[in-house]
Amino acid sequence: MILGLARQGLALARFFVSEGAQVVVSDMASADKLQSELSALADLPIELVLGGHPLTLLDHCDLLCLSGGVPPQIELVQSAIARGIRLSNDSLLTIQRARQLGLGPIIAITGSSGKTTTTTLVGQMLAESGKRVHVGGNIGTPLLDRMHLIQKGDCIVLELSSFQLELFDPLLAWGDFEQSGPDVAALLNITPNHLDRHPDMLAYAAAKLNLLRYLPETAQVVVNADDPVTQRLAPQAPSKLSPLLSAWALDELLAEGKARLATFQTPPIAFSRQTKLVRGAWLESETLLYNQQAICQRTEIHLRGDHNISNMLAAAAISGAAGATVAGMSQVACTFMGVPHRLEVVLEADGVTWLNDSIATSPERAVAALRSFTPGAQTLVLLVGGKDKNLPWETFANEALDRVNFLIGFGHAGSMIINLVQERARYNKQQAPNCAVVQRLDEAVELAARVSLLSLANNGHKGIAGQPILSHTVVLLSPGGTSYDAYRDFEARGEHFRQLVAKWAQIQVTA
Repeated sequence: MILGLARQGLALARFFVSEGAQVVVSDMASADKLQSELSALADLPIELVLGGHPLTLLDHCDLLCLSGGVPPQIELVQSAIARGIRLSNDSLLTIQRARQLGLGPIIAITGSSGKTTTTTLVGQMLAESGKRVHVGGNIGTPLLDRMHLIQKGDCIVLELSSFQLELFDPLLAWGDFEQSGPDVAALLNITPNHLDRHPDMLAYAAAKLNLLRYLPETAQVVVNADDPVTQRLAPQAPSKLSPLLSAWALDELLAEGKARLATFQTPPIAFSRQTKLVRGAWLESETLLYNQQAICQRTEIHLRGDHNISNMLAAAAISGAAGATVAGMSQVACTFMGVPHRLEVVLEADGVTWLNDSIATSPERAVAALRSFTPGAQTLVLLVGGKDKNLPWETFANEALDRVNFLIGFGHAGSMIINLVQERARYNKQQAPNCAVVQRLDEAVELAARVSLLSLANNGHKGIAGQPILSHTVVLLSPGGTSYDAYRDFEARGEHFRQLVAKWAQIQVTA
């Protein structure tokens, strides 16, 4: 039984049909909303149950597989657990099948932010080092139904979300877990995210830390030495968490993981943008280093923001653990232009740069984008909104007050964010940016276009906090909320933003 007919559900269906299983697929959506998915399964002998998940689906179920968007808290899944029916998903099955076939090395990467950029970089660094590489999991196309294309010695690089890692639990999941984990496991960071899906921060962190369950003792674990949670898995971690982290009750959870890693043949490998290390990857005097060898200069990297320096260092540490060469790391570091929807330059014209950062589905990611801009170096127009995930916005508000000239809220959370920024301005006794609230992204883009024209027309005049409005204007889509109030996913939102910007540019040319 497969719940959810998205790309992971499609891969699961094709895999199990090829294995000779009797397959039933259920999705909450109706057939008219799943036309492309149903077309992809038209030649497969499967049973479809659409428009709901009736409990009768469990009557003859041996294994229940969840697509990433299906939470295990729903009634059908909880009923399956109560009946003793085992669970799984495409990523867990991919790792288990790769182990059965003797494939690998398997590299698994998770974190609250930076996963896709880092995973992409790791794949490219390994490829530049002469390896055959297959990248999948939460990025691109699932690998489960394409295992026949993977040869022994190929690198399997998986991005794993907390939704997928929820099921990496031997009490729930099907299969043999003993020594069946990846060869390289990377924890980029653990910060508040997806609290609309997970019951609390402890449950979210526990899902991320499931990556460490049943690793072989030869596995290499890569951790972020700058992150207050993941750094505690390193041998010289501080003895106590900060008060905030203690409130999350993570002490016991992290102590268990650290004790487990202490038995491994190799201690955790770290990466850091802030601290000089002796092993791993770090930034020292504007040079990126891996195990004391220079990768490149910071100025040679095309990506914006300190967070992308961390992503590059993480990729070096992870790919190095999997056999990449420093030459391969250097080639990628100096040529990589980024992943779509991540501070992506959509258009540069007439003194205005339009940036698509639709991947920013949490306030923290929007903060990282804002921090890539020097206050006062440009007129910054920020589009923020979408659907909130019950996350804290205070740090975002402070950054917006320091860096944003015009703040446009849209979608479900737009007015809430605007109100919070204005309240923070009053509390801090600061001048708030010019603010507006609209309903839809197309309205936000239209307003941003008019604001950018006004900014250029008023070049040199006084703007926020008495600063001059500069000739260079940046319009940044970095919503801080998910896309699910209006779009299928952040990629669909980002693609619509591209189209809207292109339409506006054409109107300007015509005018």
